[in-house]
Amino acid sequence: MNSLGISYSDVSKFTGKLVYLHNGEDIGSGAFELSEKAEIRILLPRAMGVVSAYAVIYTESFCKIGEFGCEIIDSDLKDDTYKLNIPDFGKGLYFFSLVFNTAGGRFYGMKGKGREVYLAEREEGVHFQFSIVDFKYKGIEKHNGGVIYHIFVDRFSRGGNVKIRQDAVMIDDWENAIPEYPPYPGAHLENNTFFGGTLYGVIEKLDYIRSLGTTLIYLSPIFEAYSNHKYDTGDYMKVDEMFGSDEALALLIIEAKKRGIGIILDGVFNHTGADSVYFNKNGRYKTLGAYQSTESPYFKWYDFQSYPNKYTSWWGIEILPRINPDIKECGDFIAGECGVIEKYSKMGIYGFRLDVADELSDSFIAKIKSRLCKNDESAILYGEVWEDASNKIAYNTRKHYYLGDELDGVMNYPLRTGIIDFLKNKDKSKLEYALYDCIFNAPKRISDMQMNLLGTHDTERIISVLGDNEHWENMSNDVLAHRRLGEKERLAAINLLKMAYTILATVPGIPTIFYGDEAGLEGYRDPFNRRPYPWLGASEEIRNHYRRIGEIRNSYDVYKDGVFKVIKIENDLLIFSRSVGKEDFITVINNSEKQRCLIAGSVSHSLLDGLKKKKFGILPYTSYIIKTASYKNIEII
Repeated sequence: MNSLGISYSDVSKFTGKLVYLHNGEDIGSGAFELSEKAEIRILLPRAMGVVSAYAVIYTESFCKIGEFGCEIIDSDLKDDTYKLNIPDFGKGLYFFSLVFNTAGGRFYGMKGKGREVYLAEREEGVHFQFSIVDFKYKGIEKHNGGVIYHIFVDRFSRGGNVKIRQDAVMIDDWENAIPEYPPYPGAHLENNTFFGGTLYGVIEKLDYIRSLGTTLIYLSPIFEAYSNHKYDTGDYMKVDEMFGSDEALALLIIEAKKRGIGIILDGVFNHTGADSVYFNKNGRYKTLGAYQSTESPYFKWYDFQSYPNKYTSWWGIEILPRINPDIKECGDFIAGECGVIEKYSKMGIYGFRLDVADELSDSFIAKIKSRLCKNDESAILYGEVWEDASNKIAYNTRKHYYLGDELDGVMNYPLRTGIIDFLKNKDKSKLEYALYDCIFNAPKRISDMQMNLLGTHDTERIISVLGDNEHWENMSNDVLAHRRLGEKERLAAINLLKMAYTILATVPGIPTIFYGDEAGLEGYRDPFNRRPYPWLGASEEIRNHYRRIGEIRNSYDVYKDGVFKVIKIENDLLIFSRSVGKEDFITVINNSEKQRCLIAGSVSHSLLDGLKKKKFGILPYTSYIIKTASYKNIEII
């Protein structure tokens, strides 16, 4: 209680709101284009008693820039509205704190859920951010609105007459064999066992892939390499013979394009294989590798502590020696004239996904993006980043992925984590973070392009995660190799998976299907998540749901760039909208045992089941997409 008789508890129970305006419009993003008029409005309940406000703005490294007054521009019986004009600081990431003077003293703005603001007696760090971006390359928006299909080539589909390497161990039983696995996670594995999937096999399945709404195929590494996963690159300038060589890739690009599908390759530019043209530890290649001689043209690429047997490798794995693309010769080989990027770009690929982007410098990523866009300004560059990439710090360096010179999106792991926790554990907190913070912090152009995913070659299969309620994380590889869901658990998991994909495909971004997820393929950690596609045992129920979602995304422009708004999020209920023009598209997820009722203000269209009416019964553990006149007229009981 202060001298005026006003206590902190009097104001702490009220919540304000921040609104970021881009040329006067709220588009749901905290990143402003350099050319935009940028302002932040602060809506505060009058009961807070705020009489003046100002912001303290900091650089990305939290160096104070200055204090900037907030002008009161509107006031009514309920709220006061303050305006903060964002000065022209130039491109960059910025943080700010808010200070409020009231009749009861000075209070500090603290971040609540989403853009909510509440007051605190003491300043406890800087909680708000904005960024100013300047996208150098145009046209990326043409890729919005589709579906990405992620293929691990050796395990997707056989096809074509390809050359089999002499030391490759081939597995005949496509449908039932278990991938070779080590005795425990992290133990050495040769990874030279193959099921025989090829790029020709992908070509033969293009019509099926397109039926899912696919507009982009993301291929795990296809360059020549010893292993089945190809993350140990042997020769960047060759597609592996066992996948069909360059000829198969060229044909895939042509045939995919006929069906409206572009190809994205996996760029592993942080390390090579020890068994490679460049390092040549095993002497397999005719070239003079860095391991063989300090006179090798590739010697400078690598970091040797004691030549030749002690060298820096990726996470200490000796078969993956690290390269340094910031060394001119190395960087030019990859992203320079006549380099790796240019070769495949001229072949007609749509872009690259960068493996372990955190370990690549901003300047090298920008160099790759520049080279890609010399051939096609709308070329895509994704990055493997597992966190909110808008403010990422990696190896003590602030990354600039989203400022306009580098990435067009990242692999959206926070969304995956949030969806799983919401559906499986009925805990909304991580999903709130993904939907409120990660989406808002990104430029809208990037949010609309994000690689949204439920699983990858680095994660457990989504249906296994959703359906298995035991502590399988600590089980041995021998157990996990044979572990499958029971009938009851699988049926429950299918319902959860259908809800998960509905969320994934209707929030901002592009849903990414890891091959086989849409077929109900089960599997735990690597390598059990990399089993062959079950062509003889796929779940038609899941497939049909994925197909219908793909049709919806391909049919309605709202899923290209529609404004996103969370309407309600509880531990067992999620409702959000995407809006374009005079129509709203409402996603409803009922993750509970009780039926609910949704009442629309006018006759509305339920897109998954085709029903048109004003009142919808929302069944337990079911998802809905409803096209309506306005989300503001929606009531759920």
